[in-house]
Amino acid sequence: MRAVIFDMDGVLTDSEPLICAAAMEMFRERGVVVRPEDFHPFVGTGENRYLGGVAEKYGMPLDIVEAKARTYELYLAMVPARLEPFPGAVELVWKCQAAGMACAVASSADRIKIVANLNKIGLPPATWQAIVTAEDVEHRKPDPAIFLMAAQRLGVQPSQCTVVEDAVNGIAAAKAAWMRCVAVASTFPASHLVQADLIRPSISAVTLEDLR
Repeated sequence: MRAVIFDMDGVLTDSEPLICAAAMEMFRERGVVVRPEDFHPFVGTGENRYLGGVAEKYGMPLDIVEAKARTYELYLAMVPARLEPFPGAVELVWKCQAAGMACAVASSADRIKIVANLNKIGLPPATWQAIVTAEDVEHRKPDPAIFLMAAQRLGVQPSQCTVVEDAVNGIAAAKAAWMRCVAVASTFPASHLVQADLIRPSISAVTLEDLR
């Protein structure tokens, strides 16, 4: 293995509750009360599907561009006070790089969210050899495009990459890209992550040997 590709939300940082809270408030402002569990099927698929899927469930017409902009506005207001890295996440990235492994972030989020998150948790964009966002690919997870582009930008073969994921859609994307996948049970229970090659309870339990 020559490279590690990290998902961001639910892997490096516990941002899932924040984006869920922001999305729920966005829907509330439009007169629709939604529940956290409504978003579960769309975790890891990007904000267009994350918001759009819930709107479809409630039969609600939604201007996705405007709705996403408002959701990000609410989310970014929460980041300074409430967003933290998962214990061990920053240390694992530095260990990978010290061991000579290239590191990338491949997230279905938009760049505005990715940059805000990475800066807040102490892994700013300059830390990474590649960053791939939702705006860089036509198809989102579970399509493998985002991980394949990350491998291309790192200059390695897909078979030389290990992906660290927390979501069912992300694991499916990694396996479709023919990459090794280590899953962390930070968002979904381990019983939902059985497609992964290896499951750990948290990113703090992931070792370099797991990634290799």
